[in-house]
Amino acid sequence: MIGPLLRVAASAAAARSLRVAAQDAANRALLTIGAALAVAVGSVFLTFAAWALLENELGPVGASAIVGAFWGLLGLGYFVAARRRRT
Repeated sequence: MIGPLLRVAASAAAARSLRVAAQDAANRALLTIGAALAVAVGSVFLTFAAWALLENELGPVGASAIVGAFWGLLGLGYFVAARRRRT
């Protein structure tokens, strides 16, 4: 008589902990997506702001060269760091 009741109570507790774990995973995924979106939008706006500021000082060609060199160096640094992590 007590065995089946204990099994029901244990399965309810396990289901509750699984629901909590699934909710935590969903929250972390949404926070990660939100943070990635914020970084992407921020980098776009800051890039255009830097380009506009440099364009007033150097002209469109110089501004494009400096902004392009910045993103190129940033990408190169990322690939170097990613390669070091893999090896």
